[in-house]
Amino acid sequence: MIESMQVLLQDAQQGKYAVGAFNIGNKDIFEAVLRASHEQNIPAIIAVSVPELEYLGDDFMAYVLKQMQTSASRLALHLDHGKSMAEIKRAIKLGFNSVMIDASHLPFEANIERTKEVVAYAKEHGVAVEGELGTIGSTASSSCIAGTDSQIIYTDPEDAAIFSRETGVDALAVAIGTSHGLYPKGIAPHLKLDLLGQLVHKVTIPLVLHGGSGNQPQELRHAAHHGIAKINISSEVKSAYFQALRKHLQEYPDDVKTQSVFGDPCRAAQAVITEKMILFV
Repeated sequence: MIESMQVLLQDAQQGKYAVGAFNIGNKDIFEAVLRASHEQNIPAIIAVSVPELEYLGDDFMAYVLKQMQTSASRLALHLDHGKSMAEIKRAIKLGFNSVMIDASHLPFEANIERTKEVVAYAKEHGVAVEGELGTIGSTASSSCIAGTDSQIIYTDPEDAAIFSRETGVDALAVAIGTSHGLYPKGIAPHLKLDLLGQLVHKVTIPLVLHGGSGNQPQELRHAAHHGIAKINISSEVKSAYFQALRKHLQEYPDDVKTQSVFGDPCRAAQAVITEKMILFV
């Protein structure tokens, strides 16, 4: 069933757990999320980034919505990292019941104004809004590879309180030490859990953690139990999927049966999704 993002995250916030938001990318990963959610009886968020939406197309999203509606699991459909009002409007028109406006690259006041504009429009359509304050890093950057955090602008707790109050967002993505993508071998990222504690003290709405792939499980579990209500996972699931696909094609180069070629990748993706779901609760 499709459920309100506000309800999913408020329940998580009150229950001191986090809901996993999984970027789907293709039909296989989408269905892996559905299976994992159903089998574990754990809510899930189907996340689609703007580039993924461009790739998947409107007709595929209609299929996604139909499958979500007939599922017994508690599910929400979320636009990840929307940058413009046009992208937000398109997602809402397609049936997304949650959108993210990422204006974190703008100055503080401009971020507030852009986010307020999206909130006003989304509320007219009964759609939840996630904003972002602070910026997380990228594992593709040289600073991350060197083990530094110069690409991360950590979220200031005082600013977060002002931002959430003035914009009216339903959830706030915060920067406490994660990065998008997979970390290079030997790099062990650490979350600023003390900063998370300060943010929870200042902000009453559910908090969101982006770039959850490759982080230490004990830190993610701690974050989920101490104020983070939504954790985004993308690269780790897709990496497992494509590694399994490459392995199968290397071992069976003449296999042309779709059901066998993609069987292992689907199972690998579902295994990671299941592991994260259980970790977050």
